[in-house]
Amino acid sequence: MDFELVFSAVGLLAMVGWVTLLVSPFIPVWSDRIAGLVVPLALAAAYTVFLLFFPAQDGGGFNSFAEVKQLFTNPEAVMAGWIHFLAFDLLIGAWICRTGRREEVRFWMVLPCLPATFLFGPAGFLLFCAVRAFNRLVSSPRPAAV
Repeated sequence: MDFELVFSAVGLLAMVGWVTLLVSPFIPVWSDRIAGLVVPLALAAAYTVFLLFFPAQDGGGFNSFAEVKQLFTNPEAVMAGWIHFLAFDLLIGAWICRTGRREEVRFWMVLPCLPATFLFGPAGFLLFCAVRAFNRLVSSPRPAAV
């Protein structure tokens, strides 16, 4: 198997999803469909193919750190893990855009969360949660003075 080719193909596919998120203010329905469903489904299918047809040959597992280290010495497991990251980070990015639109968070505030999520996954999610909290704070109605 040509792992470089698979790596490039799934990376390009994920990029299609991320680009649609970057232009999501202009095409919200299509962005939700492409980045929130179609691309993650394709990545999930690729991930499942790796799990079923290219199982890790060198042992390893998830019961200890040593087993996880052993698992990720196997190229098939590394590729499956990479596809797993691509799919879930994109799903979180799509959720961020949908939630931001629904909660009327200005896109310029959402925008930095997308590369943070693409590059650092949970840190981007954390950043968006902070943006949401800030947005709620500044946009909540103030009680009238008595």
